[in-house]
Amino acid sequence: MEAVPRMPMIWLDLKEAGEFAFNAAVKKSAVSVPRDFEGCSTLRKYLGQLHFLQSRIPMGNGQDAAVPVTWTEIFSGKAVTHEDIKYEQACVLYNLGALHSMLGAMDKRVSEECAAGAFTYLRDHFPHSYSVDMSHQILSLNINLMLGQAQECLLEKSMLDNRKSFLVARISAQVVDYYKEACRALENSETASLLGKIQKDWKKLVQMKIYYFAAVAHLHMGKQAEEQQKFGERVIYFQSALDKLNEAIKLAKGQPETVQEALRFTMDVIGGKYNSAKKDNDFIYHEAVPALDTLQSVKGAPLVKALPVNPTDPAVTGPDIFAKLVPMAAHEASSLYSEEKAKLLRDVMAKIEAKNEVLDQFMDSMQLDPETVDNLDMYNHIPPVLMEKCAALSVRPDTVRNLVQSMQVLSGVFTDVEASLKEIRDLLEEDEAQEQKLQELLGRVPPAPGSPPGLAEVSKECSKYLELHEKASFTNTELHRAMNLHLGNLRLLGGPLEQVRAALPTPSLSEDDKQVLQNLKRILAKVQEMRDQRMSLEQQLREMIQKDDITTSLVTTDRSEMKKLFEEQLKKYDQLKVYLEQNLAAQENVLKALTDANVKYAAVRKALAEVEHKWNTTVQTLVASYEAYEDLMKKSQEGKDFYTDLEGKAAKLLERARAACQASEAHRQQLLERELKKQPPPRPTAPKPPLQKKPPELEAGGPEAAELGSL
Repeated sequence: MEAVPRMPMIWLDLKEAGEFAFNAAVKKSAVSVPRDFEGCSTLRKYLGQLHFLQSRIPMGNGQDAAVPVTWTEIFSGKAVTHEDIKYEQACVLYNLGALHSMLGAMDKRVSEECAAGAFTYLRDHFPHSYSVDMSHQILSLNINLMLGQAQECLLEKSMLDNRKSFLVARISAQVVDYYKEACRALENSETASLLGKIQKDWKKLVQMKIYYFAAVAHLHMGKQAEEQQKFGERVIYFQSALDKLNEAIKLAKGQPETVQEALRFTMDVIGGKYNSAKKDNDFIYHEAVPALDTLQSVKGAPLVKALPVNPTDPAVTGPDIFAKLVPMAAHEASSLYSEEKAKLLRDVMAKIEAKNEVLDQFMDSMQLDPETVDNLDMYNHIPPVLMEKCAALSVRPDTVRNLVQSMQVLSGVFTDVEASLKEIRDLLEEDEAQEQKLQELLGRVPPAPGSPPGLAEVSKECSKYLELHEKASFTNTELHRAMNLHLGNLRLLGGPLEQVRAALPTPSLSEDDKQVLQNLKRILAKVQEMRDQRMSLEQQLREMIQKDDITTSLVTTDRSEMKKLFEEQLKKYDQLKVYLEQNLAAQENVLKALTDANVKYAAVRKALAEVEHKWNTTVQTLVASYEAYEDLMKKSQEGKDFYTDLEGKAAKLLERARAACQASEAHRQQLLERELKKQPPPRPTAPKPPLQKKPPELEAGGPEAAELGSL
């Protein structure tokens, strides 16, 4: 329709409060509320605090602290009293619904769903025997009236928003359904007797609305047929809408002028639509007009619902002013709930630990470390420990030369010492040989007293120096071998970095090998992701359980409802449990994929392990060469110091050896001369001139003559 006419709505009177032995100021502010949404808020807060109070203090029917509560019944105007705090709650709840109905009937057309929610909660959670206006029949009537009017508000908005014709028709049909339910309640004799005079007024208005909104539904079904170019159906729908509107007009007698104006406006729209459609079909389209009962009925679309009421919602009730009053039963119930939480955690942790144990054993057997399975990047760089050594040698460019020079000096001193000791040894050996010859010449004659004692001392010292030299010679040889071993590495470390990098082994992988490696890394990352997610979910669950305190709810819950409350509260963990179950279930597939990937990785792993071993060995060797440098220099210096000292001693000993050998030679000459003097003079032979005759043993051809000649 071009515009949306409005029908009046039914609203309910508020109950009047009487006696209730509660704080007068609180009572007054709670029952004498302004007729606006602030009043609704006040009623909700009061309702919540009453709920908190009755959960701590026995103020219910027949309980020790029960006091009289009086309210006026709407239809009869009589005061009704019950010694039950729940009666106070029920009456406040009724007024909450009535106030929402009043606000919903105003121009803004809101709050009907809230009214239906209040009456629904009142019907489902409180006794129906408190008063006539809160009986099951009356409350059901109120609920259907409020839902119908809420759907009516939605219909108005849908038409203003130009929603699709079929949707508008379904929304309107649902308005009819709600009002039919309300009308059946109004026609009930028991309900009619409870309502009194107001029953007729409500019934007449509701019946009129049933026909009116049925007409609106068929009007929009006709518009849909028009959009679909089903011109025969269009005619019958518009005709039906016109018939139903005429029935509504008949039932509208005595209704306010606003209702009459709405009906006239709607008649203009539907009448115009029907006349135009019939004329077009008669003269242009000539489609058969089907019977209405052959067409599919319009099913209502319930797009409104009674908004739930939660008396303990802190966002509505505000702080619990009785929070410090916690009954022992609530503490006991809290302990029971804590055990339920602990049981839940134990069950979940048992599953997690079982899966973690399998995962740990599997990963241990694989011996796959995600941090080192792909170490290709390390081959692109010189390791820091090696860079440190290269940097140290770069500021000491003479390292190798100094080491070589030091070893050369050591070799020179070593050679000098060795030559000196050799000369001493040769002198001693020569002296010993001469001494031996003399002894052989003289036969059994012992050496004469007074022979020089220096040779024995020289020989003793020489033996000591030779022993030291022999030991040092081995050390010197080892030092030279070590120098030759490290010298090349030191030259490499002191050279360009490119040469150092080139000296380090690197792996050579094919494209297939690289693909195998990447696939393994991807699956290992999945394993780690699975672990991390599992730990995170476990932590969330623990924190959630730790913070889960429902003591306030337990205080306001009947003992008979505790089990149900536990079940509802534990549902908050369902989503986390689902995530954990999915995580645990995924492990089998992940490990299967890892097993397959590891089989393909075996050959690559072996090759990489060999290269890594060579690489580490090379790095360690180069580092060892650098660290050996200082030791080599130190030992070289110690060797030089040792041989320099030994060289001095050997030189002195050589001088002494020479002197001792000379003295020994002189002594032997003296002995020989004395022996010659002891021999008799030679006998003369004629006719030759007299000559000194040699001793017989010195006769030509005798061996003694030959020995002496040699001396």
